[in-house]
Amino acid sequence: MSDDKKHGSGSVSPGDTSDRVGMQVIRERGGDPEEIRETLIDAIGAEFSTYYYYTNLRTHLAGHEDYKEITEDARLEDRAHFELVMPRVYELGGHIPVNIGDFMDRASCPHAELPDDPTAENILEVLLEAERCAIRTWSEVCDMTQGCDPRTYDMASRILQEEIDHEAWFIELLSMERDDEVNPAGHFVRDQPGDAPYSKNHSFNESA
Repeated sequence: MSDDKKHGSGSVSPGDTSDRVGMQVIRERGGDPEEIRETLIDAIGAEFSTYYYYTNLRTHLAGHEDYKEITEDARLEDRAHFELVMPRVYELGGHIPVNIGDFMDRASCPHAELPDDPTAENILEVLLEAERCAIRTWSEVCDMTQGCDPRTYDMASRILQEEIDHEAWFIELLSMERDDEVNPAGHFVRDQPGDAPYSKNHSFNESA
């Protein structure tokens, strides 16, 4: 290969499969790919557990079909977040835990469990706090990756936008259900349940 091609070679030897340029460049730009990877595993553990627990919460919103519909959007979009980021863990030289119990133990947010008194108000409070934890999680990932890992930053930024949407939805619903207050979210129905307009690349994920 010609020496005048400045990106034609680097610190990883040609043919070496034990190292990854994709991780080297993060280090060179001041990031820590191993720390990013482990944070991502914790973050998508929370997304996966939320998908599971929202399934149960949604079921117990019987009689509140509008709440069920919005919870379904959030539930499926959280699954989309898991599926979007999971390959990145492998790109960064890691893997998700073999044991799902171990995976759930690593989740960066408390499990969104069904409250003992499963009223709509109490369920909406659980949903709201789960979304707030997700906002904190993906904000941390954005901070870790900004300027050093554009691929992870792009994913985290797109997910964060949807989590902020979700928080606004549940603030609106809880405000009305609990306090009889109008606190609009500016919410519009997604085209399809789980549309994930920011984080899901339809042409990329159609086979998923």
